[in-house]
Amino acid sequence: MLKLLYFAMLREDLGIGAEELALPAGVTTVAGLRAHLVARGGAWASTLAGGKALRVAVNQEMAGPATAVGPGDEVAFFPPVTGG
Repeated sequence: MLKLLYFAMLREDLGIGAEELALPAGVTTVAGLRAHLVARGGAWASTLAGGKALRVAVNQEMAGPATAVGPGDEVAFFPPVTGG
């Protein structure tokens, strides 16, 4: 199982802050996981779409699209942080 966390506007748009997900067959990277979530359609497709600027952390370390994900990992999605 993966533990997925959604922060800030993502949590608001999706209506959940966290979930557990059985790792789908063939999903081995952050990009693959994001594509799997987008395929849910609806708010998932619009909120996590490929053109959206999102940050991702795997096990509390910043991650890129090619970062590996596996059972037991914690994956957090959040909007880019801006200073002011």
